This record gives sequence, C-alpha cells and structure tokens, in this order.
Amino acid sequence: MITVQKVLFLRNVQLFSGMPPSELSHLAGIAEEYVFSAGDTIITEGEHGDSLYLIVEGTVRVHRGDTDLAELGPEDYFGEMSILDGEPRSASVTANTDCLLLCIDQ
Repeated sequence: MITVQKVLFLRNVQLFSGMPPSELSHLAGIAEEYVFSAGDTIITEGEHGDSLYLIVEGTVRVHRGDTDLAELGPEDYFGEMSILDGEPRSASVTANTDCLLLCIDQ
C-alpha cells in the first residue's frame, strides 16, 4: 500500500476517524504491512505487547485457549490494550483467512 492508501484506510477506522490529516499521514508513514496465512498465530495470550494491528483484508479470531471471544474483519483492530496498559496480551489472535494487516508499534 502506498501512503495515500494507508491514510484513506486509517481515516475509515473508528479509532482514528477524528484525527487530523497530518497525524493520519504520520501514522501511515510508520505503519508496517504484514501478511498472515489462514491458521497463523498473530499474537499469543500472555506475551508482552507493544503493537496495534489493523485489519485491511481478511478475518481473525480472538480467543483464550479454545474459547472464542470475537471475530474481527476489515477496519477492525486489536492489540491496543497492551499499548495502553503495559500488561501482557489478554488473548490470542489467529488468522481465520489470509490477512493483510497494518501494524503500528508503540
């Protein structure tokens, strides 16, 4: 994705919808793209977290062990709690489908 595409995507994510264009441009500049295949573990419960993930394409499953907590899709995000509270990850996230994610490090 080019920076303009990232800015347009970020503007549609609820978490960032009120940000001014200059801040969205900065976020787009530091956001890294990651591709995960269906079944890949993206984050693991209990690990240290310092990244926020935004789903561009695909769906993911948020779970604790075998207990599903949520299914997330495009324009959803996860991982924000570890950035805010500094606590270990409270759940695992696994790709349900092939996924394109943007990752913003703390």
